[in-house]
Amino acid sequence: METMKHRIVILGAGYAGASVAGRLARRLHADDVDVTLVNAEPDFVERVRLHQVATGQELRHRSLRDMLAGTGATLRVARVTAVDVDRRTVALTEADGAGDAGELGYDTLVYALGSSLDRRGVPGVAEHAYDVAGRPGAVRLRERLRELAPGGRVVVVGGGLTGVEAASEIAEARGDLEVALAVRGGLGDWLSPAGQRHLRGTFGRLGVTVHEHAQVEQVGAAEVLTGDGATIPADVTVWTAGFAVHPIAAATALEVSGSGQIVVDGTMRSVSHPDVYAVGDAALADGPLGTPLRMSCASGIPMAWQAADSVVARLTGGKLPNMPLGYVHQCISLGRRDAVIQLVTADDRAKAPAPGGRLAARYKELVCTGAAFMVAHPLPYPARRRRLALAGTAVPTGR
Repeated sequence: METMKHRIVILGAGYAGASVAGRLARRLHADDVDVTLVNAEPDFVERVRLHQVATGQELRHRSLRDMLAGTGATLRVARVTAVDVDRRTVALTEADGAGDAGELGYDTLVYALGSSLDRRGVPGVAEHAYDVAGRPGAVRLRERLRELAPGGRVVVVGGGLTGVEAASEIAEARGDLEVALAVRGGLGDWLSPAGQRHLRGTFGRLGVTVHEHAQVEQVGAAEVLTGDGATIPADVTVWTAGFAVHPIAAATALEVSGSGQIVVDGTMRSVSHPDVYAVGDAALADGPLGTPLRMSCASGIPMAWQAADSVVARLTGGKLPNMPLGYVHQCISLGRRDAVIQLVTADDRAKAPAPGGRLAARYKELVCTGAAFMVAHPLPYPARRRRLALAGTAVPTGR
């Protein structure tokens, strides 16, 4: 009698989801499991480089099917519309939204749908703002920037990593434009004094105007308005001030945080549903000192490894991983020829050193290249494909 395979479904193929799929498929025996990766696009998108796409740079094409070739994992190009954690099913539509694509059943689910631009709360953002939160948004911004004549005014709203990188990339690529950055607090106020000095110096060199302590409360077709009544002219507004997780998890019976992230334990398993794991921006996981891991590629890939190894351990009777999740640095690109590498504590607080310049830019490039490489090669060592302890059974609920 043929034994049913254990069905593992991964939702989302960003840095975290794609890493989980490849790592699981390379560590579990194909006779025992079906690994399916569901994603709305057929390609892996390097989200940390989308500000480069916005300025017209061509990125390397990375086919998800090519990345999974030889692993036994299957790619399903479709959009997720709902998850039923009681029935253990995922509802899908066609990737283009044209029609229903049926249901996909699972025994183990890895939720990695990530985050997107948060357009809520500020009038005019949905109607007038551009973004670099996804490839379609970055391409739309690229086309708009190409239309701008010299002297055109670009305002980037948001002083986090995405806003800083987008403003500097646009200013370097289009020196004929007037680029400004509007930040809620001080410029780079999470950096060490050395990091802040380098950032300010680079923005001065690139001619980026910084509006500090500027709470943007409305976005218009040709300006942004701040809480103190100031008007900042803008032919193009780029919104980077906040990201929101996909709302699907909050509509399920899963335990989620106030932000809609799935609450997970140290193995990235849902605290309410033991057959569900969550990784990347979609998960609320604690760092080394109990503070939540931030939404980032630096968090997503280690979370993916932890989740994949935990699934393997539970299915094969192995030892659960106990890898501490923490940080080493924040790598911030400032165009193609400059960057700042802010060293941080394990819980992401800035240390004094923050080297910058051309060498830092080369290092940042290596980090980005390395992140994409690790997604395509999630096991840096040869691994034996392990057999399930009880092939065909549902995932164990105990630890």
